[in-house]
Amino acid sequence: MGGFAFISYMGMSINVLTMFAMILVIGIVVDDAIVVVENVERIMAGEGLPPKEATKKAMGQISGAVIGITAVLISVFVPLAMFSGAAGNIYKQFALTMASSIAFSAFLALTLTPALCATMLKTIPKGHHEEKKVSSAGSTRNSTVGRTATKVGLPKCCVRLSA
Repeated sequence: MGGFAFISYMGMSINVLTMFAMILVIGIVVDDAIVVVENVERIMAGEGLPPKEATKKAMGQISGAVIGITAVLISVFVPLAMFSGAAGNIYKQFALTMASSIAFSAFLALTLTPALCATMLKTIPKGHHEEKKVSSAGSTRNSTVGRTATKVGLPKCCVRLSA
């Protein structure tokens, strides 16, 4: 949303390059919020703190990292906006869209996300954090593929090599 607001404010058009920038920046935008939420959850589970105190402690730990990563990413894209000539005109919209979206993401990760963590997360008793079992879904898929391969008459080794 911040990227679109910036595009509108600067009078730029939504073209292939600005849309490409928005697609690339999605991972960065989501990553900032995930880092905050996961750190708060880790502290809540590890130390048994309520959400508000865990959020304060988590933000004390990761605020500098979020700001540093944002500064590095913006410093990568802003020089593209300073190219001259035809290439400069083309890359200016791309670079400014990326930089503004990254800055807006960091702002939200440092303001809105902690506020939501403090108010919406439920207290986790100390030591009761449940690990997500990603491997069980993978093993279920693998056993299903193996059974199907056997029914069809394919050797399991060929199926495993193709996966």
